[in-house]
Amino acid sequence: MANQAASEAVILIPSLEPDERLPHYVRALMEGGFRHAVIVDDGNAASYQPIFQEIETIPGVTVLHHPKNRGKGAALKTGYRWIDENLGGVSGVITADADGQHTVRDCIRLAEKLKEGERALYLGSRDFSGKDVPFKSSLGNRVTSVLFKLLYGPWLPDTQTGLRAFRREDLRFMAEIPGERFEYEMNVLIACAHQRIPMIPIPIETVYENENRGSHYHPLKDSLRIFRVLARGFLKFMGVSLVCFVIDQALAALLREWLLPLAGLGRGGMWNIQLSGWGARLVSAVINFKLNKDLVFRLRGHAGRAALRYALVCGLIICLSNLGVWMLGQIGMAGWLAKILMDTLLYFLSYQLQDRWVFGEQ
Repeated sequence: MANQAASEAVILIPSLEPDERLPHYVRALMEGGFRHAVIVDDGNAASYQPIFQEIETIPGVTVLHHPKNRGKGAALKTGYRWIDENLGGVSGVITADADGQHTVRDCIRLAEKLKEGERALYLGSRDFSGKDVPFKSSLGNRVTSVLFKLLYGPWLPDTQTGLRAFRREDLRFMAEIPGERFEYEMNVLIACAHQRIPMIPIPIETVYENENRGSHYHPLKDSLRIFRVLARGFLKFMGVSLVCFVIDQALAALLREWLLPLAGLGRGGMWNIQLSGWGARLVSAVINFKLNKDLVFRLRGHAGRAALRYALVCGLIICLSNLGVWMLGQIGMAGWLAKILMDTLLYFLSYQLQDRWVFGEQ
């Protein structure tokens, strides 16, 4: 008996240089209960066309063709647009890889999640602790999971999974997210974090055939592309912070050593130190807000509301830093070490708060 949830969802598979396993996999999906499947031929050579011709004979399956290779992200978005225009009655979309890593059972499990009706991005989450998991897969996912947690908040144990599911209402949203190749899937996670769309990991089987040699994921080139996408906003944030740090230190020195002594506030005096420190910090904070608003987060909403939130975040970070340094000092940690530890952790918190709250109206 066909699975009711599977019959209401559509399977989307981007494909580059498939082998004979793909027709068998698609046929198994259809026999498992799926009524609709869309396969995107991403610019494959003529020698691969018999595989797609065989797939086209399977009832309920549509094959779309790219004249030349455009990348996984582009192939997925081609499928999204076709589904949006031609399949109005489906509950949602399940994306799967063409190399057979994602079992029919796991695809059905995601279809059942879609049927529950919650707006979310469901992520088929693999277990990377097994001995059979290729090193390139386990290392890349662990690093990106930690970075994603530090920069965007949610903990996602498998950031690079190709088995994903979302409701039909989000088709256009997914199609508008930038990215043409493997980096597109990381852009999707960042966009969902910005839009407060829940990302729910669903445990799935971990299947690697022949150490995953059939994958077109290039460990160095594609990992660098993904990391660049993941951290580009944060790298801009760091650059702005460095510029403002230099401005803060230079202006404080100018006030402390030259301008304030000319006004009768001698070097080393309490008022000299206080005014030079606070004056420089006020100027650098205004510049920091302006640069973050225009260059890092590209705010298009109300600058006045964002400025108030920015001031509140600055105050919160200062209070948390002081409290943390004091608490760590109570357990015997050196003050300089406690300050470095707290300010490093709070730097990531500051980025998250500015990204998701201060400049969230984008």
